[in-house]
Amino acid sequence: MAELNNAQKQTGKKGRRGIRNNGTPKVDLTAMVDLAFLLITFFMLTTSLNTPNSLAVAMPDKTSPISKPILLSEDRTINLLLGGNNEITYYKGAESDPKETPRKVSFGKFGLRELLMNSKTTISKSTNGQEMIVLIKPSDESVTKNLVDVLDEVQKADVKRFMITKISQVEREML
Repeated sequence: MAELNNAQKQTGKKGRRGIRNNGTPKVDLTAMVDLAFLLITFFMLTTSLNTPNSLAVAMPDKTSPISKPILLSEDRTINLLLGGNNEITYYKGAESDPKETPRKVSFGKFGLRELLMNSKTTISKSTNGQEMIVLIKPSDESVTKNLVDVLDEVQKADVKRFMITKISQVEREML
């Protein structure tokens, strides 16, 4: 506990009778400092630091020149077009010859995630176990949050092959 020391100095002289020579009170704060360091140590050891969340993206090697473009199988490809007003339009196949008409889908568990899960199983069955390829194409009107949300849904659906690429003029008209 803190101790209040009221030690009076004995000066040896006789002072006036009614006036006491009071010393300034001193508080012993040793226990308070010990408690503060114990609390600081406790909170430092029991808190967890935020770990940065990052997405591992495989980038092409810049040292090896790629002379010819990579051809994608139209049967395995799903194109996600990110438009303005939080809209996602998707189609299967190539832009020149889509396998089905472009349709809109919503974000979330019962929208994009369900589409990716269903397409993944369908494509896997129809192509003898080959993986689905997702092409994510943000437009100029889309916002970064939509791109991050789509990447999260792609990861939750456990899609191994996906790519972010530029949107073409034909696909802008599809939006």
